[in-house]
Amino acid sequence: ALAGSALSLNRQVYEALAAMDLEGSSAATKHFVQRTLLGYRLAGVDKDQATRDRLQALHEKATGLSLEFSRNIQEGGKTIEATPAELDGLPEDYLARHPADAEGRTTLSTDPPDMQPVMTFATSAALRERMFLAYNTRAYPANKTILKQLLATRQEIATVLGFRSWADLATADQMMGSAANVRAFLAKLAEASLEGARREHELILEFGRRRQPGLTVVDIASRVWWYEQFRRSAFDFDSQSVRPYFPYAQVEAGVLQTAARLFKVEFRRSTAPAWHPGVSVFEVFDGGQPVGRFYLDMHPREGKDKWFSAAPVVTGVRGRSLPEAALICNFPGEPNDPGLLQYSDVVTFFHEFGHLMHAILGGQTEWAGISGFATEGDFIEVPSQMLEEFFRDEKLLQAFAKHYQTGETLPSETIKKMKLAGAFGRADWVRSQLYYTTLSLDLHDQDPAGLDLDLTTRQLYQSLQPWVWLEGNRMYASFGHLTGYSSNYYTYAFDKVIALDFFAQFDPEDLLGCDAGSRYRKTVLEQGGSKSGRQMVRDFLGRDEEFQAFSSWLNEEFEGGFLDTLAV
Repeated sequence: ALAGSALSLNRQVYEALAAMDLEGSSAATKHFVQRTLLGYRLAGVDKDQATRDRLQALHEKATGLSLEFSRNIQEGGKTIEATPAELDGLPEDYLARHPADAEGRTTLSTDPPDMQPVMTFATSAALRERMFLAYNTRAYPANKTILKQLLATRQEIATVLGFRSWADLATADQMMGSAANVRAFLAKLAEASLEGARREHELILEFGRRRQPGLTVVDIASRVWWYEQFRRSAFDFDSQSVRPYFPYAQVEAGVLQTAARLFKVEFRRSTAPAWHPGVSVFEVFDGGQPVGRFYLDMHPREGKDKWFSAAPVVTGVRGRSLPEAALICNFPGEPNDPGLLQYSDVVTFFHEFGHLMHAILGGQTEWAGISGFATEGDFIEVPSQMLEEFFRDEKLLQAFAKHYQTGETLPSETIKKMKLAGAFGRADWVRSQLYYTTLSLDLHDQDPAGLDLDLTTRQLYQSLQPWVWLEGNRMYASFGHLTGYSSNYYTYAFDKVIALDFFAQFDPEDLLGCDAGSRYRKTVLEQGGSKSGRQMVRDFLGRDEEFQAFSSWLNEEFEGGFLDTLAV
């Protein structure tokens, strides 16, 4: 990062690039050069030497603060203790992995494989609250100070470069273009989700009052649990009931099979070395020719990153090097443990594999700088969110969803219930995205001097969400995307709109066989960063993205009036 900052302020390199004669060059080369020159100008390369030196120092400071912020999250994991009674509701295999000590108490960590089942299944509100607060304070108070320093440094960079705010600077080379355009998009998102979120909250609260007379509110730490309870009752669907059909090994095979058919490639397990014995290696072939390699590092271990991500390992360049990429995930599944996944875990697997295929198939470009998913930052989540949608197809699902003990295929009736249950809560998901997105934007779109992080975080949540805030929640201190995406967390919601419009072009009767898959691979994935995201959208859709597919997806849960007639 420091070397990149120094290079971006090197006037001689900039002038040499600007003087290049691009006559006869490919469109991809022209796009790459133009985008690179814009990056140089946004870094301040055209400023005087004293200003460039100041910017270099500020970038170095911001990089150091970002690394420290991320490291505190990674290393700040906490543990909580639970009594036997508090473990009520958790799955049997989870309990088997967490035996009690001599005093009968069980220690649980804030790592996702421990945390998420507690928030979803634990009957004890006290346990859920302790886990929630531990998870959301694992980098507090250290990161509160660091974040304020980082925001101030970023704002100073923006000011030196002549921008009103960091958010305007950070969006200047994105599809969105400006903070004002982001706010216009967020207003549209807020309007689209408001009524659905209100109706969901009413249903959850009414359901809760029937189950717990005297209940007046649902707090932030109980929201996920009440959604799970509602789904069990309203849709006769218990998300634990499908876990035996999703043992890790079968899900991995199913995701690979889906991607192989959709993108017309072949995956072969490889004996190439990896950085840990638990990492699987696969070679990718297209028409019998090798086109890349990927690594699956899918289960937790000490010292490993605790989240879910895709990352390039070797940058592919046409005729010179094949792309290599890795998935770094934390799914259950170890020796003697089948690793039964929740259906939301399977969606996550599809999501991350979408990034992986973008890295491999987009890694055949003529320049390393536009290889793989080197697109604008607010296009990068389109391929991942698009591939998620394939999980909704019954035929595709039944090809790999087999009971790990009996071999029984996941029944169609159960899939129908799962899809209904999965659709319920979409408005709440959008409101959550709206909260994270607006927070990341607001923190970077004002003068950070005097900013009260706790007040800002709480008031924003209360303005967008109906769930009661929990005092002591310091989520901003472990919101890791504030370093990478900075102000631009809107990417997830914006790209969801594009991804759903893309998915709507596939034939629902033949998702993997229709010609949309080949067109999508050619016009989007294979381009890597050779074209602008806007151009790739137009190449695949024949137009700009529209909200219609997103609105249909968002309102699917209320179609037919089913939820209005529930007596749950």
